[in-house]
Amino acid sequence: MKFLPLLLFYMFSAYLGSAQTNIKGKVINNKNKPLQGVSITLKDTYDGATTDSSGNFSFTTTETGQQTIVATIVGYRSEEQKINLSNSEINFNISMKELITEMSAVVISAGSFEASDKNKGAVLNALDIVTTASANGDITSAFKSMPGTQQVGESEGLFVRGGTATESKIYMDGNLVNNFFYSSMPGIATRGRFNPFLFKGTIFSTGGYSALYGQALSSALILESKDLPERTEADLSLSVIGGGGGIQKLAKNKKSSWGVSYNYANLALAFNVIKQKQDFYKVPVYHEGDANFRIKTKNGGFIKYYGYMSTNRVGFKSADIDSATLKNVFNLQNINTYQNINWKEIVGKGWKFNAGISYSTNKDDIINELQNSNNQKEIIENPVFYAFKNFNLSSKANYAQGRGVLEKKIIGISTVRFGGDYFYSNEKSMYTLYNGNKFEETIKDNLVAGFAETDIYLTNDLAAKIGTRVEHSQIVNKWNIAPRVSVAYKFKDNSQASFAYGIFYQNPERKYLPAAIDLNYAKATHYITQYQKVSKNNTLRIEAFYKQYDDLFKTAPDGNGREVAANNNGYGDAKGFEIFWRDKKTIKNVDYLVSYSYLDTKRDFLNFPVAIQPSFATAHTAAFVFKRFILPIKTQFNLSYNFATGRPYYRIAYDDNQSKYIITDQGKTINYNSMSCSVNYLPNIGKTNTKTFVVWVLSVNNVLGQKQIFNYNYSYNGNQKQAITPPSKRFVYIGCFFSFGIDRTQDAINNTL
Repeated sequence: MKFLPLLLFYMFSAYLGSAQTNIKGKVINNKNKPLQGVSITLKDTYDGATTDSSGNFSFTTTETGQQTIVATIVGYRSEEQKINLSNSEINFNISMKELITEMSAVVISAGSFEASDKNKGAVLNALDIVTTASANGDITSAFKSMPGTQQVGESEGLFVRGGTATESKIYMDGNLVNNFFYSSMPGIATRGRFNPFLFKGTIFSTGGYSALYGQALSSALILESKDLPERTEADLSLSVIGGGGGIQKLAKNKKSSWGVSYNYANLALAFNVIKQKQDFYKVPVYHEGDANFRIKTKNGGFIKYYGYMSTNRVGFKSADIDSATLKNVFNLQNINTYQNINWKEIVGKGWKFNAGISYSTNKDDIINELQNSNNQKEIIENPVFYAFKNFNLSSKANYAQGRGVLEKKIIGISTVRFGGDYFYSNEKSMYTLYNGNKFEETIKDNLVAGFAETDIYLTNDLAAKIGTRVEHSQIVNKWNIAPRVSVAYKFKDNSQASFAYGIFYQNPERKYLPAAIDLNYAKATHYITQYQKVSKNNTLRIEAFYKQYDDLFKTAPDGNGREVAANNNGYGDAKGFEIFWRDKKTIKNVDYLVSYSYLDTKRDFLNFPVAIQPSFATAHTAAFVFKRFILPIKTQFNLSYNFATGRPYYRIAYDDNQSKYIITDQGKTINYNSMSCSVNYLPNIGKTNTKTFVVWVLSVNNVLGQKQIFNYNYSYNGNQKQAITPPSKRFVYIGCFFSFGIDRTQDAINNTL
């Protein structure tokens, strides 16, 4: 009897062995490649296995009858298969389809540091901008270290891939910003009006951009403002050029917030210490204020409002190039406003609706005089060109935009979106000559646009963006159709290749209107190929491009000393390649980037007599940006070096005898070199339970005082030419910034390390 339990055990084991079924097989993906690590189970049992490196699996079960096999793995759609279990072995294969997700899908990125996924592009955030030494906290100046941009120092704006600054447009939350920069001054590049910390993302497209935007032949800089703050916070800034402060108040339920800020700048102290080339009898003074509110709606939507107002005045004297004793006096007063409200909401069955309205005004009052050595106004009518240096120009502009976009995901993350824009502009100017004669002009435009676009993800490795945009402008009184296509493919090492093609149109510039004849849109066709590899610590991007310009605007004298648009007979092209490398890993605690651009461009437009390289473009540009944070001394060191080969310059004059424009003088400037550095000291690091972020800043532009010549001005007869140079060899900035209520110290460190 003592052997009976043992006998029963062996008999039961033999019974189980005879009732077991062996199940084996192989799992492959939709590319017929084996999948490792797939979990294979019998539904509602504990029986199963995991595939090996060859995709094979094998296990036994005592279950019988009809059962369900389930295969699961992250990134693929779960598969179920019915099987009938008996004592015989079962062998079968399972094919699994890869899920297309935002985390693993290719990014459509040709022509842009970001296209469809804000988390994946090489995007400069606010801290990148303010810690780029040469930028001085200006958004567009920071992007001059990116490939594709030109080092133009005598005029504001982004000059991209052979295009003028007016061919690059800037958008805030989808709405066009018409006067992003402070008003122009002769030979001096002005800054952007807006604080980089207003935005949570900046997307710089050097070409081939989305059909959602238009009226830009070259590029689009797309800014997205912040949402709700994490908590109530305040900030204060003090510097050698002024000060300011603001508050962002978060509601107790964390569903809404409001904020206000004010900033004052006065460059008197800086100009007393740093000698300026111009004689500023009115140093630049700026007053700026803004307000915002943000609200979460009940249905998960969001409403954002931003309002801005600024005033500034400046006046300076400079030597008159046509005389040894006379002076040109320039005086400017400006008032600018901008308001923008956006509403995002989920409507219907998975549709997202985004609506925006913006309204802005800009008023410039300019007085230009010719003065003698006693600072008295001189009106010299013989020769008469001296008299024309005395004038008043008063201009006032009103702009409005309404925008609506509907968007829906259709299959996986594939998306369709469509919508429309309406732009209104009303620009009035009063030009008063030396003799009191007045010329008043009003230019109005009503531009309507419609667009449709889809992101199609065939697999995680292959995607396309296909769209088109149609526009009608009252000024041109014609329709245009602009198709755009981008394709991207991801390789096994997570690098990717992209291609983009697109057509872009633009109205003539305001200063060349009204035109004597009917005009068409200027047109640019972009072709872009790109290779990119992005990881957590490194970014490599290589891009080649070709742009063809058609129907560019040619100008001619109107008899009153002005150039006006005469026809659309202009043309040109631009081609080249660019390299961008950013590395946060190779050198411990160092973040550096290197960019290089080669540009070959010619165009025949405005008063150019033939197709020539424009004076704002150069063949080779390069930039090096270095950032290192040293934790023991709580200090970050930033260095930027920008280089560009010499730019061409021309004297183009109208020859009355030949009734055409001719080049009477030409050459190339010296190479552009500028090294800038900044030091940021963060005394809060190492302290606990602090809600105050403090940073001291010392910044020096062109620290070596390297000579820079941007272009040349010519005398009326062309016998004299004068180099256009920076207002000063270098500029030094010292300031301190405080944030109360939220500690941004770790953000500053993590941005660099």
